[in-house]
Amino acid sequence: MKKNRRILWAFVALTLIVSSMFYKPGSASAAKTPIADIPMDIMVNGNYLKTDVDPYAENGTTYVPIRFVGEALQATVEWSPSASNTVFIKKNGTTIELTLGSTTAKVNGKTVSLSGPAHPRQNRTFVPIRFVAEHLGAKVVWDQTYYTVKITKSGITVPSNLIHWDYTEDEIFWLARIIEAESSGEPVEGMIAVGNVILNRVNSSEYPNTIYGVIFDRKYGVQFEPTINGAIYNNPSLDSISSAKRALRGESYVGACLFFFNPTTAQSNWISKNRQYYKSIANHDFYL
Repeated sequence: MKKNRRILWAFVALTLIVSSMFYKPGSASAAKTPIADIPMDIMVNGNYLKTDVDPYAENGTTYVPIRFVGEALQATVEWSPSASNTVFIKKNGTTIELTLGSTTAKVNGKTVSLSGPAHPRQNRTFVPIRFVAEHLGAKVVWDQTYYTVKITKSGITVPSNLIHWDYTEDEIFWLARIIEAESSGEPVEGMIAVGNVILNRVNSSEYPNTIYGVIFDRKYGVQFEPTINGAIYNNPSLDSISSAKRALRGESYVGACLFFFNPTTAQSNWISKNRQYYKSIANHDFYL
């Protein structure tokens, strides 16, 4: 019997060792956030574009509102409802004609197949971005980590009025890291709420004015335990990336809160004794 127990425990130990070899911090087995709810961005030459309607993917094709992207690439975009509901995109001698609902387009008069038709959506004309951008001489890459369509083209400068100044890729990266470290496994609302606290501190005169600065702030001692236990350097999951973007875009669940903690694991009760309670989301309590 003792021999069998030793064999069993040896097998369990071996299983745990092998499992740990394949474990990667921050990689969730399945995202809690529905794919449709993950904010998608468009980036041209390193600049996020400011659009009033988000791009989206369907059947393997990414669609974008063409006017914003066309103008960012310094192309002329013309809409002609009299010409069978056709949009004309022109630049440097290239003319692209896209007719709503058609699975073909014309490039300088030559008919070319499309991966998906141009179509109206939320009062905007959406087109398959790779087809249009590449025919305008640009390169297109899909960034699965940041859910971003990255377009590059030499010789152009994106007009400042088209740039989304609210966040950068670096800000998404660090905000997602602290969200992952502090609230991985929490409901999406709780993950966004952690991001809200970080951004509230950025906007407060009491704390540094950058996300990175707030996370690693030492003015009043260590503010976030993941910065000393190393969890801050884990790769953020798609949930954390999505939550960071949603917080940066203004989605908020905890008002002006500047503090949060898990009352069951916290080693100090300073927050609960000195700050005003606001609300609880899953394992975290939030304070003003």
